[in-house]
Amino acid sequence: MIVHFPIALVMMGFLFELLSVFFKKQVCWYFASFWLLIFGALAAIAAVVSGDLFTSEMSGAAALVRHTHELMADITLVLLIVNSILRLYMKTSQREYNTLKWISFTLYAITAITVSITGFYGGNLVYSYMLPL
Repeated sequence: MIVHFPIALVMMGFLFELLSVFFKKQVCWYFASFWLLIFGALAAIAAVVSGDLFTSEMSGAAALVRHTHELMADITLVLLIVNSILRLYMKTSQREYNTLKWISFTLYAITAITVSITGFYGGNLVYSYMLPL
């Protein structure tokens, strides 16, 4: 459950971020995307730590898939933390920076892509190499 939670939070957060671009008058989308980003970053930290602690060593093709999964998880985590810090700065400064808003949106989009790739490799790892054992 801890593994799937950040995926859901980040993907829904980006969907809300996307809706906030199209429906600018509805501030609830932007507000929701902010909190989903923050909670997604916290959940991703827990998922990465649990993956490091509880996944055993692998060899062969499984090791390659695991390495790719870990790399994408680390990239996703860094993007989440950087974007969370950026959004917290924007929120605490109480000013709207149009350039920072678009940088945050771009980081969120890239994060949605990287979390999807991470999930793909994680699912492949579990269902192709771990469950058949």
